[in-house]
Amino acid sequence: GSLPKGLGQAPLARSLRVLNLSGNRFSEVPPALLQLRGLRSLSFGGNRLHSIPPDIQELHSLEFLYLGGNFITAIPPELAKLPSLRYLVLCDNKIQSIPPQLAQLHSLRSLSLHNNLLTYLPREILNLVHLDELSLRGNPLVVRFVRDLTYNPPSLQELAGRTVKTRNVPYAPSDLPESLVRYLSLASNCPNPKCGGVYFDSCVRQIKFVDFCGKYRLPLMHYLCSPECSSPYSSASQSSTSQSESDSEDEASVAAHRMQKVLLG
Repeated sequence: GSLPKGLGQAPLARSLRVLNLSGNRFSEVPPALLQLRGLRSLSFGGNRLHSIPPDIQELHSLEFLYLGGNFITAIPPELAKLPSLRYLVLCDNKIQSIPPQLAQLHSLRSLSLHNNLLTYLPREILNLVHLDELSLRGNPLVVRFVRDLTYNPPSLQELAGRTVKTRNVPYAPSDLPESLVRYLSLASNCPNPKCGGVYFDSCVRQIKFVDFCGKYRLPLMHYLCSPECSSPYSSASQSSTSQSESDSEDEASVAAHRMQKVLLG
């Protein structure tokens, strides 16, 4: 559960590139280890860690970091300051959230987050465009997200607003109160390319799975104007190759600002 205090100053420390301390009884990362600035690979799996020290950012040469099989509950934002990190393994912990700063890991190729307690992921994680592998299985975020899907019927004001927008009823600021003019300006077009409807506050949330960078299936959550709006990709359970390709084409035809991308698993 400890390392020699003088390890950072030992001659070996200057040339050490790979260190595997997995399967021990470390309850914290030893401070002496953080002085090994030449490390490129660090394995600390199967220990008793409850946290990751912010000073891990000092290991600038680190390319591979394995912290799976511990009791880690949070990821410090400082982890995003490892410019060379390509493989990050955080599986089998108790992590409940991911800091948006991880999107700064531009060299990251593989991110393992399976078997944690994640109920959501930050949108910023989609900026990791070079990811080849992303593992999210064994997290409760899918169950939670689907359970929370609800639809509230539109109000009379929204129904009137939809009629004005879809039928192009002409109006001028002098015809309506300022609050209604502002309300009408907030209309969002239905993302279904075969529907010309709009919505304001009431909409149907729906998930479709598409191929992301050709590497893994990415669930996208988008909004339909009503339950009667028949989407050509309405089933989130579609898994065939042809459906995947069709979904990808449909996705490309929809304006990005009309879609909210949510990673589910």
